[in-house]
Amino acid sequence: MLFPTTAVALGLLPLALSHPVEKRQNALPPVNSATDESVLQLALYLEHLELSLYTGGYTNFTDAEYTAAGFPPGFRENVGVIADHEKTHSDTIATILTNAGKDPVPPCTYKFPYTDPVSFVDLANAITSVGIGAYLGGGALLTDDPTLLTAASSIVTVEARHDAYLRAGVGGSPFPTAFDTALTSVFAYNLAQMFIVSCPRQLPITILPKLTAVAPVPPPIPNPPTPAGTLLKFNFDPSTFFVKVDPNAPLYIGLVNMVTNVTFIETTSCGTGCVTAPVPKGAMGAAFAVLTTFNGGLNENQLTEYGALTAPAEVILS
Repeated sequence: MLFPTTAVALGLLPLALSHPVEKRQNALPPVNSATDESVLQLALYLEHLELSLYTGGYTNFTDAEYTAAGFPPGFRENVGVIADHEKTHSDTIATILTNAGKDPVPPCTYKFPYTDPVSFVDLANAITSVGIGAYLGGGALLTDDPTLLTAASSIVTVEARHDAYLRAGVGGSPFPTAFDTALTSVFAYNLAQMFIVSCPRQLPITILPKLTAVAPVPPPIPNPPTPAGTLLKFNFDPSTFFVKVDPNAPLYIGLVNMVTNVTFIETTSCGTGCVTAPVPKGAMGAAFAVLTTFNGGLNENQLTEYGALTAPAEVILS
């Protein structure tokens, strides 16, 4: 090594010894506000979900099954590594909350609709996109201590690498968009609900009426991307809306996607509780469709607060 030799030659060793290099402290960040806690509790809620998902993807299939499905050697082992990462994320967030005197939200009981390695990876892409979106949306609220934002950012970059690896494994682009899509806490929480069987404790976040994407289902990882103009079909139950809606009033899909925020698309009725809407030009990657009576003028926060008739439905467009 060159540095010690150079230091001695320059007569700097006594100075170096009198000013030892400071050791970086491995302290976990604090939780300084109710907002910090709410962001971390949702992050933990979603990390529990992902831990269960990836653990199942590792334990429910053999190496031979992954190979037969066309995945490269070592793919199953890396799914197990991802599960280990999710366990580390969960444990770290829980410890941060516990150190602050907060009660970490416990895991739920989950049910995931995959039947083989390919459908597992398709589902993992969709769920991981929700987790990434929640971190991006929550990060904007972590303004009390920069170390907490740094910790959250260091998780979301790893989540993105997980997603890229999985997508490449099924022949999809590992980076289908130039931007990921941020999600509000309400939207992220509602997207998780479709996989929840029961929970010992839910978070104090509103659960909206359900919107179901029925075309295409299950959501594949399209390659090439879904063309603009492709009709998306959604089902919903108008009797569950929180507000009264004129049955003859026009309905719109607010499509949350990348940094364009919300694109509003007029729908066409296909019967009671059924609408179609075309994919708008430029929409790519993971998009999140919300049924609304508004035809524009709302950002995602406003759509969440007073514009949404339903929870979002995720549509993988590329």
